[in-house]
Amino acid sequence: MSDGTPGRALVVGEALVDAVRRPDGTRGEHPGGSPANVALGLARLGRPADLLTWLAPDAEGDLVRRHLERSGVRVLHGDRTPARTPVATAHLDAVGVATYEFDLEWDLPSSWDEDGDAPLVVHTGSIATVLMPGAPKVAALLESRRGVSTLTYDPNLRPALMGEAADVLPVVERLVRLVDVVKVSDEDLAWLQPGVAPAEIAETWSRSGPALVVVTHGGEGAFAVTSAGARLSVTAPRVTVADTVGAGDSFMGGLIDGLWSAGLLGAGRRAALHDADPAVLQKVLERCARIAAITVSRPGADPPRRAELDDVPAATDTKGAGA
Repeated sequence: MSDGTPGRALVVGEALVDAVRRPDGTRGEHPGGSPANVALGLARLGRPADLLTWLAPDAEGDLVRRHLERSGVRVLHGDRTPARTPVATAHLDAVGVATYEFDLEWDLPSSWDEDGDAPLVVHTGSIATVLMPGAPKVAALLESRRGVSTLTYDPNLRPALMGEAADVLPVVERLVRLVDVVKVSDEDLAWLQPGVAPAEIAETWSRSGPALVVVTHGGEGAFAVTSAGARLSVTAPRVTVADTVGAGDSFMGGLIDGLWSAGLLGAGRRAALHDADPAVLQKVLERCARIAAITVSRPGADPPRRAELDDVPAATDTKGAGA
């Protein structure tokens, strides 16, 4: 169940099959994709979540659809589909950290079966914002929704797929200027701008358009800067890490959900988001850290449901919950 605040989320981006390869030689397959995981996390928190993605009518696509729809995500149907569903292989190291290789294409349909009401929030990120031919269509879709929706973005970069950082940085910075909320990992920033402190980048981004920029530091927690000048930080609960797959995506879903509960989503609330009470944002971030901690405590991208989250007490330790 949600907290009763009306509206819906539109998530735009890739859904795929994650083929996991573990250090002990065991394997597994899980539906994944960063935007799909965000939609999943939102739905499990009780939010109406639509996913506009690029899935084939094949066995892998059916696996992904069933997985998402079981948790309440509405996978939108478009007028075009790919020849086959994308696959990402996650290679886990001894401490459960994932590196990826990809076999996929990315595009958007020309039309789809979205409901007529404008979404409260439109989220995108990762491969969908960089890979051709779909990336420019994603940017255009965001621009078209800015007048009615809050826009959120998680770069969630994949260097093995995206090419050179120098080519990706202008794409990222254009989207940062367009959106209202950015969540980015310190690893993403280190790849995009090596040698530049994450806090410095976040400060610069916060002056370029977004109301809120959040930087996650894995097991060390996260910090945030706002366009109004607030500086916030949150530690991460200590947990036994199964793996970090989907940790940042669950944090992102929690961030959207928290701003939703605070009444800070929708284009009509843009000014309020820029002037948001730091104490409110602090509570949102603390809850995001708890969501990520639950996710990393079990295999795969398996974010918590709202009732499950409410059963977990807040923690203030500083290690363990990657995001």
